[in-house]
Amino acid sequence: MNQEYLKTMLNSVRKGGLSVDEAVQQLRQLQSQDIGCAQVDHHRHLRQGMPEMIFGAGKTAEQIAAITAAIADRGDNVLVTRLDKEKAGLVLSTFPAAFYHVEARCLTLEQQQPEQRGRGTILVVSAGTSDIPVAAEALVTARFLGNQVEQLFDVGVAGIHRLLARQDQLAAASVIIVVAGMEGALPSVVGGLVDKPVIAVPTSVGYGASFGGVAALLGMLNSCASGVTVVNIDNGFGAACAASLINRV
Repeated sequence: MNQEYLKTMLNSVRKGGLSVDEAVQQLRQLQSQDIGCAQVDHHRHLRQGMPEMIFGAGKTAEQIAAITAAIADRGDNVLVTRLDKEKAGLVLSTFPAAFYHVEARCLTLEQQQPEQRGRGTILVVSAGTSDIPVAAEALVTARFLGNQVEQLFDVGVAGIHRLLARQDQLAAASVIIVVAGMEGALPSVVGGLVDKPVIAVPTSVGYGASFGGVAALLGMLNSCASGVTVVNIDNGFGAACAASLINRV
């Protein structure tokens, strides 16, 4: 339930289009709505400035559809992350207006244009093409949360000239999300080039000794560049949420 939905409901009570009892019933479900498989947090948008969002992995298509319906019924846009193609197809059959972002493995249902709340641009940078799924998740999430977003893909340290050629784009961003696997060196390089917050996202991309992203995670946590913040392995979503809060007007 966002602020506009709440204002519309209160105006309906004032004008007589909605009874007081009906409004009270809706407000009883303001903090959470029990739909059996989930307790949907309708108060999150008012409390945090971003709506309840759905982690799709581990949920059935039916559960995702039920949670999506509960959120959409309150006027909020819907974002589902970590959704495979098969489940996405089933959810789309219920919500044909939704859109599945294949690379990001995300589904969005936008009932209204996201309110532009960013003071600048969030730049999502990936070290390699193999890191794009995580970078794309960050990209979709940041846009969903009302930010202007740009992307800069495949500029890892194996060919550092590719990054150095884009320093103007790096300097113009307000917040930079840097996604990298292997040894996870790219956020340190970016952090040494800019005066902006850098959010590092280690990915599980790499050969055996990368230990599913642990090597990149430890490398980023031990970055010698000041101001680099690190999120969990493959967590493009979390990086975008943090970047959105930093970028907010």
